[in-house]
Amino acid sequence: MARKVQVLLEDDIDGGEAAETIAFALDGRSYEIDLNERNAKKLRDALAPWVGAARRAGSATEPRQRGSRRATDTADIRRWAAEHGIPVSSRGRISADLRARYEAAH
Repeated sequence: MARKVQVLLEDDIDGGEAAETIAFALDGRSYEIDLNERNAKKLRDALAPWVGAARRAGSATEPRQRGSRRATDTADIRRWAAEHGIPVSSRGRISADLRARYEAAH
């Protein structure tokens, strides 16, 4: 049996019908809000001075660094740590602290 699901957005400010979901981040936390066209414009207008003065940061839609360079870095960090008597697991992520120590030494 076929099924049809319809999602209706409700404006999170005034409770009416929303036209879009706006994603934004502040202080390292991500948020989403459903707004109608008028409220979406008010939000964008209110943020415009700060957005205009800010610099862009990475986002979830930008590709992450992957591939041989990162894998080589990981192998190099593990080898360097072992040579310097620093405990490191043979699998999994390299801690930010260990990566920073490696980069400071090189």
